[in-house]
Amino acid sequence: MKEYVNAEMNIMEAVEEYPIIMEVLMRYGLGCGGCIISSAETLYEGIAIHGLDPDIIIEEINMIIEMEEEENKNESN
Repeated sequence: MKEYVNAEMNIMEAVEEYPIIMEVLMRYGLGCGGCIISSAETLYEGIAIHGLDPDIIIEEINMIIEMEEEENKNESN
C-alpha cells in the first residue's frame, strides 16, 4: 500500500491535500481538520491526544485515499 500521509504530517496540510481525511477523522469523533490547533499539530499528535491509535487510523486514511484514487482513475478511463 502506498503511503499518502504519515504520522508526522501537519493535520491542516494533510486535509487540504486529501479532503477525504476529514470523513475518516469525523467517523472517530475527531474534528481535527476544523480545529484551530490543526495548523500546529501532526496527525499523530491530533489522534493520540484523543486516546486513539494513530497508526491504525493513519493506515485507514491511506487505504481510503488509495481507493479514492483508483476510483478516479477508473472513471477517467
